[in-house]
Formats: sequence, structure tokens, C-alpha cells
Amino acid sequence: MSKKYLNIVKHYESCVEKHGDTFKGADWPNKDDAIIRYQVMLDVIKENEKVKLLDFGCGTGKLFEHILTNKEVYSHVDYSGLDISKKIMEKAKSKFPDTNFYCFDFLETDLNTIETFDYILLIGVFTEKIDLTFDEMWLYFKTLITKVFNKTNKGIAFNVMSKSVDWEREDLFHLSTDLLIDFITKKISRNFIIRNDYGLYEYTVYLYK
Repeated sequence: MSKKYLNIVKHYESCVEKHGDTFKGADWPNKDDAIIRYQVMLDVIKENEKVKLLDFGCGTGKLFEHILTNKEVYSHVDYSGLDISKKIMEKAKSKFPDTNFYCFDFLETDLNTIETFDYILLIGVFTEKIDLTFDEMWLYFKTLITKVFNKTNKGIAFNVMSKSVDWEREDLFHLSTDLLIDFITKKISRNFIIRNDYGLYEYTVYLYK
């Protein structure tokens, strides 16, 4: 598969360079929407006992900040972060030196060298396609989701842009639920939930084993 998806990585690096370790640096419009998004993503976790969580595409660790701020709610979450960008990962590690962070290209790594997690969250990994065509982004999505799902014991959560909008931006990944459901039920799992109840122009999918 083409490595054109690295253009998305470069985009996020430029956002951090321009806006710093802020929500705009993560290319979220504002803090309030991001907090809603984090809460929805973490709702994929069904258990109250200890779970191992991987924040895939963790950026500078904004989700971990949310978890720490609400530690009475998420005290059972054993957090790890992963990001492909060395520049961004350096910022995350400098803030949280005792936290487990990984830095590599998941698609270029032997799965046998990667530990398994109970849950893996992909927040914003598939919302922007930048200069990729829809077909290029769709292939990237299918390839990555399949590989990530193989490294979870319980389930994953991810978000994409909705097609139920007044207009679609060319740089965003607006994905039809019909196309998505056809793919995941045939290739991954029939055990899923689609969340479209939190007021943003996107939807979140919980995909369980």
C-alpha cells in the first residue's frame, strides 16, 4: 500500500508546530468538543476492573490529561500511548516521563513484536484525509483497522466524519455507515455499536470481539 498516509502525519506535526500543545495543536476546533469526544471514546470500556488501554495516535497526550483530570472515574484504566511522529512523541514523553509510550509505524511493524491491549482507541486517526483520495483513505482505513483489531482482547473505538451534514469538506473523511457496516460485518466483527448521539458532525464506532 502507498505510504501517502504519512501526509496526514505531516499535517498534524504542522498543527503542533503552529499552535503548540493545545487542542488546536491537535487540530480540534475547541476544548469542549474534544472533551465530549474523549468521554464518548472511553465509553467503549464496559468493565470497572483494570483494563489495558492503547491510545493510538495519541499526539501530545491530551486523552491522558483527560483521564488524569477524571482519575476517580478512570482509575481502572492502565494507559499507554502510540504515535508515529517522533516530534510529537517527544512532547508527550516530556510531559509524562513515567508513562508507557510507543513510537513506530503500525503498518510497517511485525505484529508479533507488539503487545496486546484490552481496548484500543483511535481518536481523530480517520477524520482527516488531507490530500488522499477517498479510495486511498478507505484502503488505509480498512488495512489499519484490521491490523489494530488483531491486537485487542476486547474491542476498539474510532471516529469518522458523518455524511449527514449540510456539506462535506474535501480534506475530511466522510464515511457512509452503509459502506462501513458492510465492511466490518464481512471482514471484522458483527458485534458493534454506532454512536451518533453527542452533537458533533461525526460518529463513533465501538467494535467488539
